[in-house]
Amino acid sequence: MTRHESPPAAPSTAVRARPDHPPRDLPPEDRPPQDVPRLPTGGRPGHDRLRELDLLRFLAAVAVVLYHFTGFNGAGAWPEPSLDVFPALGAVTSYGYLGVDLFFVISGFVILLSAWGRGPGEFGISRLVRLMPAYWVSVLLGAFVYALFKMGHGVPGLVIPNLTMLQGGLDVQNVDAVYWTLWVELHFYVLVAVLAGIGITYRSCLIFMAAWLFGGLYANQADNELLQVMLLPTWSPYFIGGMALFMIYRFGPTLLLWGYVAVSWLLAMHWGAWRARTAWEEANELVAVAAVTGIFALMSLVALGKLRWIRWRGLTVLGALTYPLYLVHSQLALPLIDALYPGVGRWATLAITAAASLLLAYAVYRLVERPAAPWMKARLRASLAPMRAASAPAASRLARHEPLGGRSGPGVNGSDPGDHFPPN
Repeated sequence: MTRHESPPAAPSTAVRARPDHPPRDLPPEDRPPQDVPRLPTGGRPGHDRLRELDLLRFLAAVAVVLYHFTGFNGAGAWPEPSLDVFPALGAVTSYGYLGVDLFFVISGFVILLSAWGRGPGEFGISRLVRLMPAYWVSVLLGAFVYALFKMGHGVPGLVIPNLTMLQGGLDVQNVDAVYWTLWVELHFYVLVAVLAGIGITYRSCLIFMAAWLFGGLYANQADNELLQVMLLPTWSPYFIGGMALFMIYRFGPTLLLWGYVAVSWLLAMHWGAWRARTAWEEANELVAVAAVTGIFALMSLVALGKLRWIRWRGLTVLGALTYPLYLVHSQLALPLIDALYPGVGRWATLAITAAASLLLAYAVYRLVERPAAPWMKARLRASLAPMRAASAPAASRLARHEPLGGRSGPGVNGSDPGDHFPPN
């Protein structure tokens, strides 16, 4: 990991409040303690957007943009390191890389919210619809910038594997360096999809978080590269902490859940200081530790409902801009800064580039993400229909305690081959 890496994808489009009560279908052992007071939702259950998370996501994205444009001590869009172009401002914005830490905690919170009550198929659809349209635009933007200006890394040999978002597993260079966090997010999504396949309950989440936490520690101690790649021990505390905070938000605080948050915070401080010493050698460890503490404190306020007074509707739009802004700002800055600087001065160049990045992000949101989402969702759901239809007879026969195969059919023991698809 190098210093030019920046934060992950914005985790979700629809960030909504918890229901007033836990699901009724939970078995007794999976239900949270019933004497824990629930926090008021401030609106209709399931229809109240968490605008405080939109604000935090946008602020994290702005921190990353400022880090790249004014605080980065390496090769970038400016003819010299941006930290040298803005030395006074860069002394502060050079810590904007810590926006990634905030994004990962938010992701743990929001992805569990999104996955709750869904099977792996629906969860996968929600992630594909949210991530891919804007991501494809970003990759093609990199190809365009390279073809027209010979800047960046948008060569065809990189663009093709980058369109899959799986280039991290191929050891292929990213078209845009910021994509590294998407690969980290994909690790988390795969683990959550497995959890969704098992069944997301209060109890299964507690077991999942503990297993992931200790599995990562064991992988780190054993120096097992495969398990380290799978379990991400240097990042998992952020996701686990976010998951625990969501459970506090949904079900109310308990000592056990706060224990998960506390352990995650302590481990996150350790890894934050480690990255300050290694990946970002100019960073101060104490500042990194203080930032991680502030992130967990802010997210704890969200979990306890203390930031529900933040209700401005415009934050919904800013939250929607976070992901496309993250994806396009670096590529757009390459030709724009080259054309403007030093002719119009550094501050005017910075203002124009930042404004252009926001405008392009808004255009991607309105012209690509919004129309593409319903189109993709309908067709991806239709793709799952044959599997669900084939699963329905098996589930029905199991409910009646009948053999899967019935009396006839070409499958095993006379069953229909479609019966072997697990229900989603």
